[in-house]
Amino acid sequence: MAREARAARTPETLDWELVYKRNPVERLKRDKSPLGILGELPALIAAGYETVAEEDLVRLKWWGLYHDKPKVGTFMLRIKLPGGRVTPPQLRAIGEVSNRFGRGEGELSTRQNVQLHYLELAALPEVFGALEAAGLTTAGACGDAVRNITGCPLTGLAHDELFDATPVLEEAAEFFYGNPDYSDLPRKHKITISACAHRCNAPEINCIALVGVLRDGEPGFAVTAGGGLASVPRLARDLGVFVRPDEALPVLRALLDAWKEDLRYRVSRVKSRMKFMVDDYGAEGMRAELERRLGYALPDYALEPPGPLADHLGVQAQRDGRSAIGVPVHLGLVSGDQLIRVAELAEAHGGHVAITRQQNLVVTGVLGESVEGAVAALAALGFPLDGNSIRGASIACTGEPHCNFSVTETKTRLGSLIEGLETRFGDGVAGLRLHLDGCPHACAQHWVGDLGFQGTTVRDDEGKRRQAYDIFLRGGLGPDAAIARPVFRRVPSEELDEAVGGLVAGWIAQRKADEQFASFTHRLSDDDLGTLAGREPARAKEEAS
Repeated sequence: MAREARAARTPETLDWELVYKRNPVERLKRDKSPLGILGELPALIAAGYETVAEEDLVRLKWWGLYHDKPKVGTFMLRIKLPGGRVTPPQLRAIGEVSNRFGRGEGELSTRQNVQLHYLELAALPEVFGALEAAGLTTAGACGDAVRNITGCPLTGLAHDELFDATPVLEEAAEFFYGNPDYSDLPRKHKITISACAHRCNAPEINCIALVGVLRDGEPGFAVTAGGGLASVPRLARDLGVFVRPDEALPVLRALLDAWKEDLRYRVSRVKSRMKFMVDDYGAEGMRAELERRLGYALPDYALEPPGPLADHLGVQAQRDGRSAIGVPVHLGLVSGDQLIRVAELAEAHGGHVAITRQQNLVVTGVLGESVEGAVAALAALGFPLDGNSIRGASIACTGEPHCNFSVTETKTRLGSLIEGLETRFGDGVAGLRLHLDGCPHACAQHWVGDLGFQGTTVRDDEGKRRQAYDIFLRGGLGPDAAIARPVFRRVPSEELDEAVGGLVAGWIAQRKADEQFASFTHRLSDDDLGTLAGREPARAKEEAS
């Protein structure tokens, strides 16, 4: 069946000529390698921003640059941090770049990057020079390349880690970042590598995940592939194999080679992610292709479901007897001064800093007698531990005012939602996960939150467009991983708090012992949820029409 499906999707004459005819980004990459665009910066700057060709602005994405909104000459820059880990000198350098060139503003991303805004074209050579001097790179942070490789923020340190996956993660980052052979992929590619006992790095939604396991006591990895969100969400599939740490990089290369060399996944940008190849091949087909390219069969291994998710917030014991302190970063927003002060704090304790998938910060290496002082110091910097944990569990995409794709407020709208829930329910909403996106790209992963929101618009009685949100329910990661579905459509922004408040109030009043919000929404029908939200569910509207 998989072969028949692939054949049905394959044009009769599939060659590079057809790819270039159908896909303008492939033509752009053919005409000039995006990795070489940094060498042209002096000439682009001398000519002036207004004269830069749109194709060259696209090529700048390969170095982590996107236009800020509006497109008036300033950029967002995404800095890659493998596994979210950053040394104090590196974090200090990022903070100083933010202060000097980016108006002192920054944010933490769900792929464990730091993003800076308001960078002007003329400043970019100095910006890249400062980052390179600190041992940092942005190569492939955007564009058709291997994006930042994520992992557990406590890799190599967690007391309950299955084994230390740091060498494998670092080897993969060293090989793929800026590698020309893997900077001309069909589309972006997301890899995660971890041996976290809690799978905090969300392997379910990555293109390829190396999931740390123990097979008869031997450390290694299970392999999943085909995860991804955006407008066509997929949960990754287990390939059913066991991979030793020394085989990890060859396995990653073999899977990427199979995908990047198949022209079927270059003809259309819409169908170019690896998840569509996994759809076509199936898990067994992907395994067969992997083993064909490796030249040998891999041992069987069936990946067991994970336990409850962990966010690594709070004071956590390290395996070396020291402690790590994970603090929520409300809305993922940070200033250059905050980054510098956190770097100083980590340096004083002899540790480093890590960024989590939930856009939070972890300071490591704190001695037991110093924990209380370090917690107080972080609170003084604006990162208190004693707030409602909904702040550390909820995420929003970049959105307004910076992102050109977003059609709604994101950070500010999530902030007002959280504040309203805190005021109304207090600790009753602790740990509730709100994921809010301003467009279908799903950078904030609205498909897998307890409550997911995707920005859209709705016309009022006068025909004017207003900001609105689709509400997604029944999604999640971990032991009950599932893709959510939009239960309520086009809820006007001013009506969102009431709808969300009704759903949360119903959960608190009707939940069974320890019943999580996602489980509660699975137990209720759409109509029951509509009664709580005070809105007609989308299904009922579709059936009526």
